Amino acid sequence: MSRFFSLFVAFVASFLLIGSAQADVKVLTSIKPLQLIAAAVQDGVAVPEVLLPPGASPHHYALRPSDVRKVQSVDLLYWIGPDMEGFLPRVLNGRTLPSVAVQDLPGLTLRHFAEDSASHEDHDDGGDEHDHDHRPGTVDAHLWLSPHNARVIAARMAADLSAADPANAARYQSNLKGFNQRLDALDARLKTRLAGIAGKPYFVFHEAFDYFEDNYGLKHAGVFAVAAEVQPGAQHVAAMRTRLQAVGKTCVFSEPPLRPRLAETLVAGLPVKLAELDALGGYTPATAQGYEQLLEKLGNDLAGCLESL
Repeated sequence: MSRFFSLFVAFVASFLLIGSAQADVKVLTSIKPLQLIAAAVQDGVAVPEVLLPPGASPHHYALRPSDVRKVQSVDLLYWIGPDMEGFLPRVLNGRTLPSVAVQDLPGLTLRHFAEDSASHEDHDDGGDEHDHDHRPGTVDAHLWLSPHNARVIAARMAADLSAADPANAARYQSNLKGFNQRLDALDARLKTRLAGIAGKPYFVFHEAFDYFEDNYGLKHAGVFAVAAEVQPGAQHVAAMRTRLQAVGKTCVFSEPPLRPRLAETLVAGLPVKLAELDALGGYTPATAQGYEQLLEKLGNDLAGCLESL
């Protein structure tokens, strides 16, 4: 009996050690949307980490020493690519473990900023500043807002995790299947939800939503791509107000956590509502359903404002 008990204890101990080793596959993503996709794939095994805190700009983030150590040490790292996280390539040069720039994955549908985009119109020189990361012809790196692209990214994550943690490979593949099935259901819900606002004009401060719009038959009427910390000149504000007056009742969407300072001036006295669209889902919990929650909230916030006019 004692020998049997000893064998049983040894078996349990070895099982726990194996499980602990499997849980040691550490995943880090640059931004919250990628963390949400990874969380769906890793559900029940581990929770991925994210580099940028809520509200941080993926274009201009300043890495802390602890961030650099984390980037160097995690087993798998996923980022969008140099068209989004311009601060990362230099740090990744010293990394020896796998790093995946998801914008390079085969099978993605990529968009490019248009030559005639409203965010690249000529403005006066009265202190205006454009988002120069969105130069015409460059890759639109907000690619996670396409459900199709999310599927491609999730499939790559599931393959990488299965190779790094074979004991849980079946779980990763099952999670991937469940993620795709939930996206099918979400896609149907959003198409129904957004069908009623197709053709309604609205404006955004940041050209971040083209992937989402393209998937659901929507299109913004204009982009007021002015840096939040820069006060534009009077001529610029007047030109934007003229466009809003021509449209009439509409919504102007900024992105949290900051509303551009010109927003209130821009819409004063006009039948225009100010609202927010969160492309990054900064405070969305990293759960198996987090990515779907990000997209569904985006659709509900967009439709909710336009339906209230």
